[in-house]
Amino acid sequence: MLALIQRVAQASVVVDGETVGAIGPGLLALVGVEPGDGEPQLARMAERLLGYRVFGDEEGRMNRSLADTQGGLLLVSQFTLAADTRSGMRPGFSTAAAPVEAERIFGRLVDICREKHAPGVETGRFGAHMVVSLVNDGPVTFLLKS
Repeated sequence: MLALIQRVAQASVVVDGETVGAIGPGLLALVGVEPGDGEPQLARMAERLLGYRVFGDEEGRMNRSLADTQGGLLLVSQFTLAADTRSGMRPGFSTAAAPVEAERIFGRLVDICREKHAPGVETGRFGAHMVVSLVNDGPVTFLLKS
């Protein structure tokens, strides 16, 4: 499982002209599910999304997590993140989980994060063409793997 996280001042997802998810300050996480991802990877990724220290403390150092700041979390499924780009000029997707499995795993990640993060977890719409907008704060962007 992969998550490209970005610290944001705000972020939103629009599908067919309708805003389906939006947050103020917090994290936008683009999530790629890989074959074999299961409960251990889900637990670790949820822990990292909520606990990864990317927010500034009183001295401006990245010592505070999403859980500390009580910011929003916007989770967006993105199978292209798990693409194989090592050769050629076109990505391969054999390294991404099959859609049915990916949707189940992604849904479980959303559930875990919602259980553990009371301030709120928003999502895009799995499998839809989404327009993702964000105001990157920093910019601060990290690739998490579990």
